[in-house]
Amino acid sequence: MSAENGSPEFRRMMDRREISDGPVALEANEAERAALAERFGLIAIHALTAELTLEPEGDRIAAKGTLAADIVQSCAISGDDLPQRIRENIAFTFVPDIAPAASEEEIELEEGELDEIPYSGIAFDLGEAVAQSLALAIDPYATGPDADTVREEHDLAEKAPSGPLQDALAKLKKG
Repeated sequence: MSAENGSPEFRRMMDRREISDGPVALEANEAERAALAERFGLIAIHALTAELTLEPEGDRIAAKGTLAADIVQSCAISGDDLPQRIRENIAFTFVPDIAPAASEEEIELEEGELDEIPYSGIAFDLGEAVAQSLALAIDPYATGPDADTVREEHDLAEKAPSGPLQDALAKLKKG
């Protein structure tokens, strides 16, 4: 969320009473992409779009569709710019925000509850849900084509284990 005003960078409020049968297309503008890139520690987001179908189930709204983004992040090893294309199927459900009873009891979530996003009133933020889906799709350890060279230059390459046990195992494998 934007630090300046506490609101999401890619806000797309949807009134659950106005959901239609057709898909909903979202596209982040340049300012929204720049703010999201800063939030997610990326160099740039050149494109961010989503197409979702919304299916009301009482007060619950199931959202399913696709997310597409063209981002530039830093290579986890070399730090070089690393363009990435993200194409993901996404699905989540907006559920009414019901304050849980105060309890110290541990709560165990079922698999279907993991992608539930609470909302209050009659509107939910579809854009923020897409932004969070993008954050989950980014590989924080992505490496570029020069990563192996940098590993070798800085002695970061994985070395085969060595020692008496490894030598004995190697002899057994040979003979």
